[in-house]
Amino acid sequence: MWQGLIGWLVWVHRNIGKLKLQGEYRERYRKIKPSYGASESDEELINNRKAGMGRTGCDYRCLLIPAALAFFYIQMRLFVTQSEYEGRLAAAIESESHCTSQSRLLIDQISTQQGTIVSLRDQNKRQSEECTQLKALLEDLERKGLKKLVDKVPVAAVVIMACNRADYLERTIESVLKYQSSVASKYPLFVSQDGTDPNVRGKAMSYDQLMYIQHLDSKPVHTERPGELIAYYKIARHYKWAMDQLFYKHNFSRVIILEDDMEIAPDFFDYFEAAAALLDKDKSIMAVSSWNDNGQKQFVHDPYELYRSDFFPGLGWMLTKSIWDELSPKWPKAYWDDWMRLKENHKGRHFLRPEVCRTYNFGEHGSSLGQFFQQYLQPIKLNNVKVDWKSRDLSYLMRDKYTKHFADIVRKAKPIQGTDAVLKAYNIEGDVRIQYKDQPDFERIARQFGIFEEWKDGIPRTSFKGVVVFRYQTTRRVFLVGPDSLKQLGTKDARNI
Repeated sequence: MWQGLIGWLVWVHRNIGKLKLQGEYRERYRKIKPSYGASESDEELINNRKAGMGRTGCDYRCLLIPAALAFFYIQMRLFVTQSEYEGRLAAAIESESHCTSQSRLLIDQISTQQGTIVSLRDQNKRQSEECTQLKALLEDLERKGLKKLVDKVPVAAVVIMACNRADYLERTIESVLKYQSSVASKYPLFVSQDGTDPNVRGKAMSYDQLMYIQHLDSKPVHTERPGELIAYYKIARHYKWAMDQLFYKHNFSRVIILEDDMEIAPDFFDYFEAAAALLDKDKSIMAVSSWNDNGQKQFVHDPYELYRSDFFPGLGWMLTKSIWDELSPKWPKAYWDDWMRLKENHKGRHFLRPEVCRTYNFGEHGSSLGQFFQQYLQPIKLNNVKVDWKSRDLSYLMRDKYTKHFADIVRKAKPIQGTDAVLKAYNIEGDVRIQYKDQPDFERIARQFGIFEEWKDGIPRTSFKGVVVFRYQTTRRVFLVGPDSLKQLGTKDARNI
């Protein structure tokens, strides 16, 4: 469009030159006409020129109108373009001013943040120094407090494992202190908290009779299988840390582990003191427990009876430093109690357990989400008899005597068979034994009686040599005997019994 307009203006410029020349000719002709005569041909020529000049003048005027219009159009376009560029320029200037203002604001903010960072660094440095001082003070207080609590070689340290249940912890501490106060020097009491729950910390530190230790672990938890609760991983970490503290930092030779949802029996400490002697003498005993998985009211009777078991009971148990030296380096990431029940870890060693529990678990709400609570935990009978364990002969529990002792009891029990074993057991006076073929058969019989059906690594709960013993309704004992249990017990006439 612009190229055509420029070409047209050039054409106009050229024709304007011609029009000027014609005007000069006409002016000359007017001057010479009066002085000279002219022939007819000359006059005709002059007339023709006049006519031509008239037409050219008309053309000249006609050309001026489009030129004016074009000039006006160009001026309008230039005005519009100039206005647009002026608007863009103003917007650019405004944007530049805004950017400048924002840059200055950011510079001010960066300067402020730098000042804050420097201040935080100084504050962090001061806090680190204070923490170092407080840690040294705490360790000093621990040594002084521990010295005050222990005036001679203790039987075992007692640790209550806690996390975020302050009300449960208070109930447990009160139960322990009720029977620990008279033997505090033998059983120094600790509360080990996993995490930073302020209510638990405050509750634990409100008791002068115990030492408070805290496990702080900020490492992320990576479960090995999708859907697993990370609580079991945190619990395993806490147990390892706490036992490392008690065995290696405080140098105890034995530790009793309780949880923050347990009450203890009146003879709890006497029981563990008597068992500690067995634990030291007999290396085939891996740990001592205060718990019986089948310790519900209807399945127990004799508070004096103790058993060896191939199955780790847990829930209030004691182990020695030598055992912990073995377990600590390979402690599992999670599910530590089931890990203890693996044959590769207990290596054929046994666990001592009572018939009547010396601990009661009241924790309906916790990491296990109340699993089995109503059926198996709530009905547990907590011993209420103050047994004088020091006066009792427990030598029958030693390895070289126990197998024969237990085999004699099983041998004397009357064998019963059939699908109505429960009814027959109820109607027979004295102990009875029922043989099961395999795990499904055991589970079927256990379900009929209402005892634990669960096995771990080929071992039924509470069993010794595959034999599970419990009371049923009366003082009679029921022995569920495995297919090769009598052979393992060394009974000579096993095939005919």
